[in-house]
Amino acid sequence: MDPVLQFAGVTVRRGEATLIEDIDWTVEEDERWVILGPNGAGKTTLMQVASAQIHPSSGVAGILDEVLGAVDVFELRPRIGLTSASLAERIPRHELVKDVIVSASYSVLGRWREQYDEQDHARSVRLMKAMGVGRLAERTFGTLSEGERKRVQIARALMTDPELLILDEPAAGLDLGGREELVTTLSGLAMDAAAPATILVSHHVEEIPPGFTHVLMLRGGRVTTSGPIERVMTEDALSETFGIPLRLQHEAGRWSARRRLRSRPRTVT
Repeated sequence: MDPVLQFAGVTVRRGEATLIEDIDWTVEEDERWVILGPNGAGKTTLMQVASAQIHPSSGVAGILDEVLGAVDVFELRPRIGLTSASLAERIPRHELVKDVIVSASYSVLGRWREQYDEQDHARSVRLMKAMGVGRLAERTFGTLSEGERKRVQIARALMTDPELLILDEPAAGLDLGGREELVTTLSGLAMDAAAPATILVSHHVEEIPPGFTHVLMLRGGRVTTSGPIERVMTEDALSETFGIPLRLQHEAGRWSARRRLRSRPRTVT
């Protein structure tokens, strides 16, 4: 089994700023990874490299048996399913949901004159049903709720049967009900043996779906810890990553965290 991702010393610099530094990371095809870290930790930059959107300044980034810098990224990118806020902003608001999804077959945003066969449309219908948006096929993307848009984006990301699925903060902007519905959907996807290797980016441990197997934590552009989630998801690691003392709980397959409060000294009366 060849790794889906294999990074060695990956560093990205922009001017005087180092966005991520000396990242060593391997993702196997049967793994589901969560990337955790505070704002500015380098999560989005790391995902831009993983999705072949940018090249590292130094180090080696291996993606799907190819090496960035020695491969045509326009041939590599269709093998990667991606959802992100920046991608969502580029989806035409007047586009029908069914067209948002099927147009991924040509890696375009917005239907023009492409021709799709019955197999494309059938797959689009199956994915809409799987993501719970089948009833929205004739709606325009701009009329959807935030939760519905997230589900449509995931269906679109899966349209090309990708070998790697990257979900950059898919629960951002959702209310509690929307988040829980999405977590349930992503948990089902994670537990599907036929699903691609998946990477999910989040600020919150509460958004980690059951079935995710590994975690990588970032702070200041560097890895604080990475590995199997049961082994490396600890209070100490999480506290170091977010820079505050945290209490971590794990119950019924779900994680939660809150600030660890100092006990108040007893007063003598």
